[in-house]
Amino acid sequence: MIYASRLEAYKKPFGAVKAGKKVSFTVMPPRAAAWWRVFLCVQDEFGEVYNEIAMKWKGLRDECDVYGAELDTKGLLGPVWYWFRCEHLDGPGGFYDNPDKADGECEFVRENPRAYQLTVTHPDDTCGSEWFGKGLTYHIFPDRFHKGKAKTPPLDKMPGERVLHENWHECPNFRPDEKGEVRNRDFFGGNIAGVREKLDYIHGLGAKTIYFSPIFEAASNHRYDTACYTRVDPLFGTEAEFTELCKEAEALGIRVILDGVFNHTGFNSVYFNGAGFYQKELGAFESKDSPYYDWYTFQEWPFRYESWWGIYTLPQVNESHPDYIDFIVKSKDSVVRHWLRAGASGWRLDVADELPDSFIEELRRASLEEKSDAVTIGEVWEDASNKIAYSVRRKYLLGRELDSVMNYPMRDSLIGYILGDDAAVFKNAMERLREHYPRAIYYSLMNSLGTHDTPRILTVLGALPEEWGQDKEGRAETFLPPERRAAAVNRLKLASAILYTFPGSPTVLYGDEAGLEGFEDPFNRRGYPWGREDHTLLDWFTLLGKARGESEALQSGDIRYIRAEGGLLVYERIGKRGMKALICVNRGDEWLEITADGYKNAKTDIFSNMTFRPKDGVLSVSLEPMSVRVLI
Repeated sequence: MIYASRLEAYKKPFGAVKAGKKVSFTVMPPRAAAWWRVFLCVQDEFGEVYNEIAMKWKGLRDECDVYGAELDTKGLLGPVWYWFRCEHLDGPGGFYDNPDKADGECEFVRENPRAYQLTVTHPDDTCGSEWFGKGLTYHIFPDRFHKGKAKTPPLDKMPGERVLHENWHECPNFRPDEKGEVRNRDFFGGNIAGVREKLDYIHGLGAKTIYFSPIFEAASNHRYDTACYTRVDPLFGTEAEFTELCKEAEALGIRVILDGVFNHTGFNSVYFNGAGFYQKELGAFESKDSPYYDWYTFQEWPFRYESWWGIYTLPQVNESHPDYIDFIVKSKDSVVRHWLRAGASGWRLDVADELPDSFIEELRRASLEEKSDAVTIGEVWEDASNKIAYSVRRKYLLGRELDSVMNYPMRDSLIGYILGDDAAVFKNAMERLREHYPRAIYYSLMNSLGTHDTPRILTVLGALPEEWGQDKEGRAETFLPPERRAAAVNRLKLASAILYTFPGSPTVLYGDEAGLEGFEDPFNRRGYPWGREDHTLLDWFTLLGKARGESEALQSGDIRYIRAEGGLLVYERIGKRGMKALICVNRGDEWLEITADGYKNAKTDIFSNMTFRPKDGVLSVSLEPMSVRVLI
């Protein structure tokens, strides 16, 4: 091996570093290559400075030359790109570059080298969370979790011409109205009272965090079209009830995170008032004299304006406007500060790619001033360390903005592995993130198998291609037949075991633990199946939550891969006091025997209660087809 960016024999320290930290590089090309000189080539993303550092020859190792260089990262920031250039005494040279192989192993090319990434953060980087990544996060879509015993306010006093379902278990409306629009105005009545009634249930799952999709007043059932940032939606409850919920949750060791939708408001809102519902307010749609007029960008007032992805019901705001920043972030009773004082412990930022870096930085600063351990989590669907959005390289993870992001790359890779991809592909994808992300952020990631924006995980793991190709009428009525559902449940058991034993916060969308099915929105947003739960799955998720809560190694331990090939995935979590958890997954169709060394004590599988005892420090574990063992 000539160079491998994820092995400390070649690059030290591993992964991201704070600016000012020195990073050592070692390259060991074969002696037969007869390189005269080797250079470390460095391209600074934001400083736009290219530099070549001559590497020193340090002798021979077996049949390889050893070249070394040290990079002082003082003054650098962001993704710093690097590769190695080599020269012959006479004649053409070439490059050792990054082909995205296992362990970050390099490849020789004659031209157009592909760069490695070194993430360099601010020297005072404090991003990440001490508490968020350790426990389970339970994701609640407020209208669909549970309708508690509370009086339903009059619907005509709320924005949106709402309709309330009488049958909790029926399908949400998905057909267009007479104007051809799907308006999302049907509600099921999930409320704060319902969440409070089910807090013991949530606690029993092992949850340490409740993440709510938007709870603020809005015309739609999803509430991503905020009508008023200062009021809880009346159908959901009141601010006083929210505060009581937070207190009751805190008594159980559970914190609450809110969804901040700050890139756009609703057409039918206090601020835009396109439907004229708010008669005591003067919205930007109604008058250029509105105090909110400058929040929006009109091409031709009032009917042509910038909106999120061209959706007219979601007029886009100018997040850089001083009045808007003051209202949302800076003022003493800003939206961000107010709801943290009301009981929340952090914010998940909807469509973070649409928010300026400066806005996110200001928001996190205000949050920490209000609550010293508040978390700021971004909705980012790709590798957040090098994301380009609207032609701008983002600075999400460089130490001033986000403490965490939603880990969609893990979801994609984990589903791929469970459905047949080689385990090595999953490992490489996860190690690439671990290499790119600061450690504190990697261990604070919001890891999930499904969200309100994705199909239900059981459906993903069991539906046939032709079922995905049906029209909406077909998808609304399609559920897995018993045999395929049983197979999907078994796949979900494997996937969830990995989710709960991985660095970062395992995040479960309400109802996934109970076997809820559904294709895309709105079929994935059915009500929690109270009284119709899949208790086999529910017991499985409860067991995983208990194991996570009791194991320091699973909460915050280092990760070390032992095997990742074909259908076999084996890794360890190693805690600070040397305590280990061993996770063995066999996605294949044959029995397998694996061994792991360095074990002194017996380990017990949390699922079968079987105990495995090491012999001469070696633990031998048998794995039947489509099975998993979590040994702690």
